[in-house]
Amino acid sequence: MKKILAQPGKLIIPLVILCLLAVLVFSLSKKMQAPDVTFTTIQGKTIKMSALAGKVVLVNFWATDCPGCIAEMPQLITTYKQYHDQGFEVIAVAMFYDPPDHVLNYAQKHSLPFPVMHDGFGEIANRFEDVRLTPTSFIMDKQGRVIQRVVGELDFTALHSLLAEQLGKSS
Repeated sequence: MKKILAQPGKLIIPLVILCLLAVLVFSLSKKMQAPDVTFTTIQGKTIKMSALAGKVVLVNFWATDCPGCIAEMPQLITTYKQYHDQGFEVIAVAMFYDPPDHVLNYAQKHSLPFPVMHDGFGEIANRFEDVRLTPTSFIMDKQGRVIQRVVGELDFTALHSLLAEQLGKSS
């Protein structure tokens, strides 16, 4: 009789471990919803994240003094122009420490075709997992879920594949 009672105790630890693993897998597979922020562009236009539902959105945190940011900007412009009419949107968020006049000058000089904002108080960066490093990009699907976070320069071949896949899906 003692052996039978001892076996359930031996099963508890593996069951607990199995349950913890299941919870971990579920939480990692669950996509985070993008924060419902309002971007105010350097032209004074406001764009609510929730208003971008139905589009694939890339929010790019950058700075004018960031070599990686500047290096990826021409390809970001090209990608935006290539996919925008298919439902792709880019919001470029300049970091709080970047002087606003530098952001405006860069955007004008390089004719950035997508909305640009200056995150003067760091509120947007805070809401996006407290971004501190640039470039950092978040890619959201048509339902507003974060499907990818990239710290460092974007891999544009991978981005184009992701966009083709996501933009081909119905909402």
